[in-house]
Amino acid sequence: MEGAMMKELFIDVLGKPFGIVIFQLLEATQYTVYLSLIAFVGGGLIGAVITLARISGKPGWRRFASGYIWLFQSIPLLMLLFLSGLGVPRLLGQDVNPWVSAIVSLTLYSSAYLSEVWRGAIQAIPRGQWEGGSALGMRFLPILRAIILPQAIRLALAPTVGFSVQIIKGTSLAYIIGFHDLMNLGKRWANAPVEGTEPFVIYPLMALIYFSLCFPLSRIALVLERRLGSYSKGPQITAA
Repeated sequence: MEGAMMKELFIDVLGKPFGIVIFQLLEATQYTVYLSLIAFVGGGLIGAVITLARISGKPGWRRFASGYIWLFQSIPLLMLLFLSGLGVPRLLGQDVNPWVSAIVSLTLYSSAYLSEVWRGAIQAIPRGQWEGGSALGMRFLPILRAIILPQAIRLALAPTVGFSVQIIKGTSLAYIIGFHDLMNLGKRWANAPVEGTEPFVIYPLMALIYFSLCFPLSRIALVLERRLGSYSKGPQITAA
């Protein structure tokens, strides 16, 4: 009921078909946001595990983490979507929900890059911090939790927020597997034989919506980098 009222409001203000187009584009944007959030959280959880394995003292775990990162950074996101949304269904003879395919692909993609961001932040902390903790009789995880992570979080925060922009832009590729989001709906309207929905009208509107989602995050990342530093050129932290 509320959605119908909002639609009527857009039509009353903007007329047809422009009011319908704007309403549906904004409505589809919510699925872009949902997918981005799920991919960011899921990729973050997996990325944290991969980061721990990458910095652990066990060669087997480090090799596994390096292989995982290499694999999912080497495969384009578009190919991951093709494999999960089109390749697996044909191989197994079963349909895969576009939501599942998009979430799996973007989560794997995000986890590989986030784990490298966080590994870089952790390794930017001077080795003396680890040695100081060891001298106090602390083991690996207590040192990481009490000494390293509080400093690494400051360095990783800006690039982590910045990478969320890449996730949002990456969702635009999910239309190839039938995921109903801003890009999918926009392409349908751009191809529709309806006056007022020509590509030179629809695509700038879509670009404006993506811009409104990404620009604030980019600015936040820039502010955080200026205030907190980044692991590429952050403040040097010396051992106590």
